[in-house]
Amino acid sequence: MTKTVVDCGNCGPDFHSLRQLVTSNFDAIVIQAHDADETIKLLHGRDVALVTVNRKLDRDYSDGMEVVRKIKADEKFGQTPVMLVTNYEEHQQTAMEAGCVRGFGKLALRDPSTVELLQPYLGSI
Repeated sequence: MTKTVVDCGNCGPDFHSLRQLVTSNFDAIVIQAHDADETIKLLHGRDVALVTVNRKLDRDYSDGMEVVRKIKADEKFGQTPVMLVTNYEEHQQTAMEAGCVRGFGKLALRDPSTVELLQPYLGSI
């Protein structure tokens, strides 16, 4: 069964790189969102296996952690796995303290360890 990833806040080229990584390694689709409201709307409309959130949203450079907090505060989606997309370990730690699973940085998009990181959420059951 095809799984769905919602990617929030990445610019076009980064979104396409992430989508390529996911679709070439998993039976999954990736849908782009630009802010918290769009992300929540997509979560309401479908079964989502994973949400990825850029640390700084491309549209207005706002803090991606605000998107994380809104998702985690919603009773319906609070258990949905969320990953912060950042190269900075201190931001990964902050995200995990807020309820995220360990994410990855854009520099790791071609690293085999990123596929391993995604496997529990997007791999076959």
